[in-house]
Amino acid sequence: MGKELLGIGVASGAATGIAIGRAHLLAPSELDFRQYPIERKDVLHEVARLNNAFSIVRAELDELRANVSPDAPNEVRAFLDLHRMILDDSLLCDVPRDLVRQRLINAEWALAIQLEEVCRQFESIDDAYFRERAQDVRQVVERVLKALGTGRPATATLPKRREDGERLVLIAHDLAPADMLHLKDRTDIGLAGFVTELGGPTSHTAVLARSLGLPALLGAAGARAQVAEGDLVILDAEAGKLIVAPDAAELVAYRQKLKQQTEARFALRRLKGRVARTRDGVAVELLANIEAPEDVRDALEAGADGIGLFRTEFLFMNRDELPDEDEQYEAYAKVARAMKGKPVVIRTLDIGADKVLNPTARKSLGMAQGAPTEESNPALGLRAIRYCLAYPELFLTQLRAILRASTVGTVRILVPMLAHVHEIEQALAFIARAKEQLKDAHRKFDARVAVGGMIEVPAAALSLPAFVKRLKFLAVGTNDLIQYTLAIDRADASVAHLYDQLHPAVLKLIAQTIRTGQRARTPVSVCGELAGELSMTELLLGMGLRQFSMHPSQILPMKEHLLELSVKSSAKLAARVLREHDPMKIRASLAGRRSADRSV
Repeated sequence: MGKELLGIGVASGAATGIAIGRAHLLAPSELDFRQYPIERKDVLHEVARLNNAFSIVRAELDELRANVSPDAPNEVRAFLDLHRMILDDSLLCDVPRDLVRQRLINAEWALAIQLEEVCRQFESIDDAYFRERAQDVRQVVERVLKALGTGRPATATLPKRREDGERLVLIAHDLAPADMLHLKDRTDIGLAGFVTELGGPTSHTAVLARSLGLPALLGAAGARAQVAEGDLVILDAEAGKLIVAPDAAELVAYRQKLKQQTEARFALRRLKGRVARTRDGVAVELLANIEAPEDVRDALEAGADGIGLFRTEFLFMNRDELPDEDEQYEAYAKVARAMKGKPVVIRTLDIGADKVLNPTARKSLGMAQGAPTEESNPALGLRAIRYCLAYPELFLTQLRAILRASTVGTVRILVPMLAHVHEIEQALAFIARAKEQLKDAHRKFDARVAVGGMIEVPAAALSLPAFVKRLKFLAVGTNDLIQYTLAIDRADASVAHLYDQLHPAVLKLIAQTIRTGQRARTPVSVCGELAGELSMTELLLGMGLRQFSMHPSQILPMKEHLLELSVKSSAKLAARVLREHDPMKIRASLAGRRSADRSV
């Protein structure tokens, strides 16, 4: 049995989560450098070296930014912009020069001293997202250090395709956004996947890994010390592990698994144009959740019936300036055009909790309104619709952009985290005001754009009669609904085991929402993670759900499963489950149904 290294697996919906190939170790970190004192007469030379190195890296990032493919994910540009911003920060580009002059030390030493000070400040921040930005600072400084040593841009040294035809699995300490772009452009090396020692679920590496369409393993500590150049390795992103020097049995098993996954994905493509219809003839809509405009390609490839949830936070994150109306319009219109009349549900900004604006953007937003304050419990604080209502110009700008996009497709507006009727009324008033502003500016929009609300908190699920009188559709966000119903933060390791999607209270709230929507003839979708779980499909179908919204990669497997189900038997299962009070018995009941399905 081969040695196993564990980490965080990242798999793209466009490819299998398994890679088999030969390991190639990228060069070690350039943070290993000489530290030495200098003479007073050498100060100008060392400062000039620093200036030159910063100029080289600026030029490299600018060139990469200018040459980003138009169809590349927006995150690529945002990450390059962030690294450019870090590079120009006076704490990194000015303070090291002062250290050279004051302490009479070489440029590398001065830069490293300041790096540790800046990273110490980042790592002391409570917010996990900002703590991880310390790694972005390290990536930028490493590029400058490489330029100091070589006088050239810090591009990763990659091999050519192996003569024996075997593919490569890259093993690196870390990969910066610029490195990832170089990898994406190198189609000649036969890249099968990559492994990094650093990186977490909120790291830029994780986001960009998905855009490459390659399996990856992040946070595999010590990988470079435990893997030798040329080792045969198996990367299993789904299991979050790397097998080094697998034995013959493991290799045969994984090759068979890879073949089966490839064949299964090929077979599923035949379902793309087929209507998702149960055995007893009931049609079901399978919609896609997307994070950015570029994700619409995956939705179309999967044959999605529309976009059930277009998250807009990507436009606002990792940048100093808030997006203006035109930038937002272009992003929304791109998706609406691509879907060619199929519905596109655009969720208004769901900022707060685990998603926060850059400090500079927050400061610019707060100049007129008063800066946001630190919150002891951001999940229960100023987030989603509360945030938008607190910052009217931010909200109105987004609403105008969404309304303008309604002229090129079937666009709908989805308001997140509603808990009060007055929030609905305020949101509708803002939409009316945005329409008036567009009329005054002689801008076109569809005056009949449907407005819906997310059911994410128990208060909303229990206030449905009032909600359906004011909203045209509902979307159940199961991730937050479970969290708020059970008072569980699943990111908190000490209580995450209590996060249970099969808790009777959660299931009753979902079923009640679906039933109320049916009675009021108000469409209801489920757009949380439950929608894409095959083990939950029959139960949700039996509750009356007819719109499932999920990651594009889940659509074809879901369609295949739905073709095997019947509404009549699903309804019986749902009725039995909703009478049950024990989550363990509910879980056993659903597992039994899945086992029976597989045996048929």
